[in-house]
Amino acid sequence: MSLITPSFRPGCCRTRRTTCDAIRFGSTHNGGNLPGAGGLCDSVAQMNDGRLQQAAVLAFYWQGLTYAESALELGITVGAVKARLHQARGALAPQLASCIEQEKEVPAMSAAAESAWVEAEVIDVCRSDGPDDPLRRPHVVVLQERNGTRRLPMYTGSAEAIALACSLDAVEMPRPTTYQLAANLLAAAGSRLTEVRITRLVESVFYAVVVVEAPAGVVEVDARPSDALNLAVLSRAPIRVDAAVLSNPEVNRHTDWEQYPARVPDLAAEERQRKADTLARLAQEHERPAQREL
Repeated sequence: MSLITPSFRPGCCRTRRTTCDAIRFGSTHNGGNLPGAGGLCDSVAQMNDGRLQQAAVLAFYWQGLTYAESALELGITVGAVKARLHQARGALAPQLASCIEQEKEVPAMSAAAESAWVEAEVIDVCRSDGPDDPLRRPHVVVLQERNGTRRLPMYTGSAEAIALACSLDAVEMPRPTTYQLAANLLAAAGSRLTEVRITRLVESVFYAVVVVEAPAGVVEVDARPSDALNLAVLSRAPIRVDAAVLSNPEVNRHTDWEQYPARVPDLAAEERQRKADTLARLAQEHERPAQREL
């Protein structure tokens, strides 16, 4: 897809988590001058304790997890996560200096400028190929304008991408998902999601808002684009993109995502199989005590 390399600078994502997405431009094989996720991982792996630092960098910056979430996933303390990130940043700073300087040259779109909204829809969710854990590979959500050809690819975490793929493929869940719960809570509060907007792109980070019609009036809520799109698909709410975002030349810089083999049906089928395997394992574990008693 047409993307910028994801930024791994401190604060690029996490300091904006309430107003932006871990969805970022990028590609693990972008072939350009900017170091992609693959190049970053290679650099980290060459350092002392590179594997440990690489895991922390991928969890915090690529997947967009919090310090606590990263610690839980890696099985270490929050302090250890911060220490590994600090070491990785110090070692990578010289290698990424040119990337940081180039990103500063990318003009930010003014939030004050009057927006022209373009109707869009989610047309695909895809994932790159590779020998590693599929959940750690880059996932991309692709929007396309209605009655047009312009597309907007956005990199996101695996959990958000898989949830979106399952909604698009109508995968039945035994219990409400997080996004279903959020939609149900809105309805229980007498509110309605009226639309989702992708509002701007600043330093390789997408911003979005969810427009809610509440009893007290219409409210715009800051959201990560991945969360906003999941809610929009579940609620069948319109998706609108600022025309300036679609027209931004940075959107079409990389197209590696177009070759990603795994698409919505594949991601949905894998999730169905994961859930079936989990249920089978739980059923087997539940039977073991009874078998011992016999």
